Amino acid sequence: MSRRSRTQALITLVAMVAAVAACGTSGPTAGSGGGGPFKVWALQDKALNPVEKSSAEGAGGTLETFGNDPYKQKLRVAIGSPNAPDVFFNWGGGNLKEYVDADKVVDLTSTLDENKALKDAFLPSVLDGAKIDGKYYGIPMRGMQPVILFYNKDVFAAAGATPPSTWDDLLALVDKFKGAGVQPIALAGTQAWTELMWIEYLLDRQGGSDVFKNIRDKGPSGWKDPAVLQAATKVKELVDRGGFGTNYASVGYDAGGASTIFAQGKAAMHLMGSWEYTNQLQQSPDFVKNNKLGWVAFPTLPGGKGDAGTVVGNVSNFYSITKSSKSIDAAKKFVSTALNDEKYVQSLIDAGDVPAVAGAKEKLAKAANSEYTTWIYDQVEKAKTFQLSWDQDLTADQATKMLTQLQELFLGKQTPQGFVDALAAG
Repeated sequence: MSRRSRTQALITLVAMVAAVAACGTSGPTAGSGGGGPFKVWALQDKALNPVEKSSAEGAGGTLETFGNDPYKQKLRVAIGSPNAPDVFFNWGGGNLKEYVDADKVVDLTSTLDENKALKDAFLPSVLDGAKIDGKYYGIPMRGMQPVILFYNKDVFAAAGATPPSTWDDLLALVDKFKGAGVQPIALAGTQAWTELMWIEYLLDRQGGSDVFKNIRDKGPSGWKDPAVLQAATKVKELVDRGGFGTNYASVGYDAGGASTIFAQGKAAMHLMGSWEYTNQLQQSPDFVKNNKLGWVAFPTLPGGKGDAGTVVGNVSNFYSITKSSKSIDAAKKFVSTALNDEKYVQSLIDAGDVPAVAGAKEKLAKAANSEYTTWIYDQVEKAKTFQLSWDQDLTADQATKMLTQLQELFLGKQTPQGFVDALAAG
C-alpha cells in the first residue's frame, strides 16, 4: 500500500497545499491524434490531486481519483474491460507486473528511446521502478520516498553519541541507549510494513540487490539464498538485544505512536520513509523547527556484498497506459510530458514532494525545508539501485504471506530459518 494513503497529512508542508489548490498548474500541451480525450485514474491525495487534475485537463484528459484499497480493486476489475482508464496510476514493480504479464499495458520503451531528452530527464534508479523484463511500462509522475534513519539530536547529545555509519555502530548504540534508560529505536510493531524496512536494507547490504530481484522474478526458491537467512538472523539479533524495547508490538504508526515516542525523546532513532519529516513537522513542529531532528543513510554492513549507496522505499508513482485505450497517442504525449513540465514539477515541490527529475535540486534549494529535501534528492541521485518496498514489488498473495512471516519473526514466534523455509515453500 502507498505510505501516502496511510498518512495523508504527511505530504503537506505547512500551508502550501492551499496555495497549490488555488493556483494549480497549466499542464502540458494536448496531443493531436490517437483518439482524442483520455481518462486518467489516480489515488486520492489531498495535496497532489489539484496538480494532477490541472495537468490532465491541460492535456485534454480528465482525472478520477479513488481511495487506496477501492482503487486497487476497481483497477483490477476494469483494466481489461471497456471501462478501463486510458492512463492509470501505479507503484511499479510487482503491482504493475501483474498487468504487464496479462498483456494489458502499453510498452513505453520506444517512447523513451526515441526521446533521449525525456529518458535523461529522470533519475535512472527511479525510472527503473517501472522496468519489467528489460522494458519500460510506466513513467514517473510523483515524488520519491526513500527510507532513511532518523535520530533525535537531543537524545544523542545527552548520551554523547554520534549517528551510526556501520551496523556495529548501531548495535553499540543500542547498548549505550539501553544503559541510559532510553529505548534505542522506535518501532510501530502493530504494522508489519514498518518492520519490513529493516530486513529490506539488511538483505540488500548483505547480499546485494540481485538477491531480492531473483525472489521477485524467479519465484519462492530465491528465499533460500544464504543472504536471506543472514539478514533474518540480524533482525533477530537486533530484537533480542533490545533494540526496539519491549512494547513495540503494541505501538502503531497511523495514530502517531512511534513518531510521538521518538519526538518526545523516549526513543533515540526511527527507521522510516522520508514522509516522517513532514509527519513530524505537523505533529511535533517544534521538534523539527528547533533543529532536533536528524537523519542519516542506513548503516553499511562490513563484509556484505551490497552497495552502501542503495536505497529502499517507495521509488515513485507511475503513469502507465492500457492497451485497450482508443487514445494511446494522446495518452503517450501526456505521460511523457507530465513530470517533464516545469510548472507541474514546481507545483509538486510546493506541495512538499521531491520530484524524480534531473535538475530538480536547484528548485528544491529555493523551497521550504531545503536542507532536508535536497539531501533526499542527493541520496536517490547517487543510488545505483532504488529497491521498491517488497510488499509492493511482490504480488498481493506473496506480499501478504511475507509480511505475516516477518511479523512472526519480530515477535519471536518464528526463527530466522523458519522464516526462510516458510517463504521458500511458496
